[in-house]
Order: sequence, then structure tokens, then C-alpha cells
Amino acid sequence: MFQSVNLVLVTLLMSMGITLAETGEVRDPMVFFFQDSFNDLQEEGEAARDQGLVGVLVMFETDFCPFCTRMKETVLNQKQVQDYYRAHFRILNLKAEGDGMVVGFDGAAHTETEFALKHNRIRATPTFLFFSYDGTVITRYTGSTRNLQEFIWLGEYVVEGHYAEETFSRYKRRRRQYSSS
Repeated sequence: MFQSVNLVLVTLLMSMGITLAETGEVRDPMVFFFQDSFNDLQEEGEAARDQGLVGVLVMFETDFCPFCTRMKETVLNQKQVQDYYRAHFRILNLKAEGDGMVVGFDGAAHTETEFALKHNRIRATPTFLFFSYDGTVITRYTGSTRNLQEFIWLGEYVVEGHYAEETFSRYKRRRRQYSSS
């Protein structure tokens, strides 16, 4: 039984272009990536500042979004990603079409949908917004990354301040050239 389940898992991963060596330790992203929150971003910004973190990362998602699911099942569930991002950001996930309440960085309360659409112009998911402590958007990334490495590079792009000098596309090209040399 286990052998057939393992074979199916290996086949599935390979069809997605992922080898078992790339997967590392797999952990539930809802527990180990995203953090518990009352969705008060002003409070999250203050907590990030007090903890010496770079800022707040919010993933906007929708139900039945295949790219959101792909990110959770192949990238955000990886220990390496979870440890890196938690070392640098407070991390929340919000439903772009949700009815839950969010307190923005300005202290005003909104539904998740209003906060996503009207205040952050979320039109596709997943969208990752990196905020400074005061709510200034540092970087916006829409869509899923190719793999774990590209998502780590996205974090490094923000943490190391490369966003102030170049686009993420240029940064990725430079990193790929450096990695292949």
C-alpha cells in the first residue's frame, strides 16, 4: 500500500517538475508559514518593528485558485522557505474575496474583499504584498513562483533592499547567472 502511494507521490512531483531532493522537509504552511493574527495590520507592523523584522508579508488568495494551491503545496510548505520568511517577516494570508474583517495600517476596518480590491488593487491571486512597518508597499509579486528557489530569491530581494535599485525580473536573471557560473 505504502509503495503504491509513494509511487503516486513521486510521479505527481515529477510531473510538476519537482524532485524529492528539492522538496526537503514538508510542513503545513497554515501552521509553519502563516502566523496567527487578528488581521490588524497596524498591530502586525508594530510587532514586526519590535521583533526587528523587515516588515509584514500578506498573501492574498481566493478559494479554488490553482496557483494559490500550487504555492502552498510546493513552496510554502517547505521548511527552508518557512524558516527564512519567518526570520524576516510577520506573515498573514487574507482572502481576496473574504468577508472577514481587516484593520488596515491606517487603523480603519474593512472587509477582506474591500481591503484587497479597493485598497490594494488585487486583481489576480496569489498576490504577495511586502509592507514596511507603516504600511508602505515595498514590493508586490503576483502569481506563483517557478519553484522554492525563486521564492527564496523574492524574500532576499526585499530583505537585502534590492527592490530600491532594480526590478525583481532583473534580480532573478542576475541570480540565475550567478548560480549557473
